[in-house]
Amino acid sequence: MTASASTSEPFEDIAPGEVPVRGFLHRPSSSATGGLVLTHGAGGNCTAPLLVALANAFVARGLAVLRSDLPYRQARRTGPPHPGTAARDRAGLIRAAHLLRQLFPGRMAVGGQSYGGRQASMAAAEEPQMADALLLLSYPLHPPGRADQPRTGHFHELRTPALFAHGSVDPFGSLAELEAARRLIPVRTSLIAIDGAGHGLGKSPKASSPSADTVARVVDAFLAFAGDAKGTRDG
Repeated sequence: MTASASTSEPFEDIAPGEVPVRGFLHRPSSSATGGLVLTHGAGGNCTAPLLVALANAFVARGLAVLRSDLPYRQARRTGPPHPGTAARDRAGLIRAAHLLRQLFPGRMAVGGQSYGGRQASMAAAEEPQMADALLLLSYPLHPPGRADQPRTGHFHELRTPALFAHGSVDPFGSLAELEAARRLIPVRTSLIAIDGAGHGLGKSPKASSPSADTVARVVDAFLAFAGDAKGTRDG
């Protein structure tokens, strides 16, 4: 499958008293079969090459996609998130999913790269109705070189099926570590292992742009995974 670039439009909702939602909305050419919110890693924003490539591919398959900047990134254009703002980032994801579901009723998925995926999974643990499935790209299991500081404490609380896409040389967690972490999740999960890819899921450890083959694998696998509402952890 080769996805051509789709058109997107700026999206903003800054209702009084609510966490703001900003990003870019991709609308399918026909009726949407569902929605997907995608967000970024700690050092980036919603224009990350991986998110753009996936949004183009998913919208070509009928999903409405919202590439969303997390609240910390809306507040400042550069720099990593602060631990004290993580709860607000999760609230932003929950609200983004709610807004997208209002526009495109149907099955809803939420996902993100690295920090964005971690916050998506934590938000789903806190608010199980947020999404029907999770897409976790390069999940940061631990800081590089610090396997004794796992970021999986909420995994046992997850009730939302999750598909992981992970590079074989990702310094934030090995494939073996991710397989072990998946066993902590009491609902269905699956893993796409991308040989030779690092944290950006590119063809080399430092590449930030995924190959067309990688994008196709992720999209095909996630659509099949998200379409299966039943089942337990996938072997």
